[in-house]
Parts: sequence; structure tokens; C-alpha cells
Amino acid sequence: MMMADKNIFDAFEQHLTEDEKPSLFLKAMEEEGLFNSGFPFSLLGALKQTEQNPTHHPEGNVWCHTLLVVDNAALVREQSEDKAVFMWSALLHDIGKPSTTMIRKGRLTSYDHDKVGERLSKEFLRAFTQDESFIIKVSKMVRWHMQILMVVKNLPFANIRAMVKDVPLHEIALLAMCDRLGRGEITQERFDAEKRHMKHFLEKCMPYVKG
Repeated sequence: MMMADKNIFDAFEQHLTEDEKPSLFLKAMEEEGLFNSGFPFSLLGALKQTEQNPTHHPEGNVWCHTLLVVDNAALVREQSEDKAVFMWSALLHDIGKPSTTMIRKGRLTSYDHDKVGERLSKEFLRAFTQDESFIIKVSKMVRWHMQILMVVKNLPFANIRAMVKDVPLHEIALLAMCDRLGRGEITQERFDAEKRHMKHFLEKCMPYVKG
């Protein structure tokens, strides 16, 4: 595969890791038509065409959600052990939704978008970099970003043992909280509720973390 423009990748990473609101840069790139310029940016462009269940996502389509998540992540990225991995994970976390979203029993669902997203995030990043360690770290964050929901609700898809082998617990918890807060207006009540979910998630996962 021919490598895409490394300068674009570097610009994205700079804005993701340094801007107070990376969404402003992403919106500017959208207005310039970058996301209609073919692979790999078409993977991001598809997010704007992917609607979500309004009950769970009043903020709108997947692109609207992603912009909120990226800005939430920027607020806490200094708490991350690797800002670049963390912020790219925030940007790409729902990249699997366009190909998995469909109506089932009258509801919009995106089953397995985390698993599909793991593969697509690798394809996206490999178009820019040969740093395989970095690519795997981001893709595994994408793969496991839904676990907070599955663990807290005791769903059968929870797999704490496998998750903690792939990603640092604190990192995935931080990303998951940003994801869950990226659903419209953040009230104090919602923020407090998500903090409780995060605490519960960490408590349930800690016994599986070695050392």
C-alpha cells in the first residue's frame, strides 16, 4: 500500500495532542473536503453519514459524537501515559460503526463495531506510519472501548481477562469515560454518574491486573 502524506498525519497528531479543542481543526479539515479525498480519510468521512439511536445518542451522527469525544479526551489527555495513542484512539474509536450500523427490530444498532474498528484503525494508521507498536496500541484501545458498558452491566460480552492483557486499565477507563460523556450536554448529574460507572469498572477489573 502506498503511504499517505506523512505531513497530514503529523498535523493531525499535533492538533490532537496540543489543541484545547481538536474538533476545531477536524471541522476545518472537513470543510476543506479532506474526508472526501479517498482512503484512508474516507473512513472518517463515513462517520458523518452514519446515524445513531437518538435515545442513546442525542448529539446526532457518529461524526458529531466523535468530535465531542475528542474534545473530552483533550481535557484529560495529560492523565494518559501516552497522549498520542490516547488521542488517536479517541478519534478512531467508532471507525467501525459505518459498516456495522443497521436497523434491528426497529432500532439502530452497531453490534461488533469495536471488533471491526480494531481492524479498520490498523488500516487507517498503516497508511501513514510503519510504527507497528503504535498501531497495535491504538487498535487495541479501539477494540476494548466498549468494555466499561459490558462490565458494569454484567453483559456476557465482558472479557476483562483478555482486555487487561491488551490495554492498560487506566487508559481504557479514561477513553471509555470520554466516550460516554460524548453524548450531548454534560450536566453535573451525568458527569457524576459516569464517574461512578468508571469507579465501578475499575473496581471490578483490578483483581485481573497483575502486580
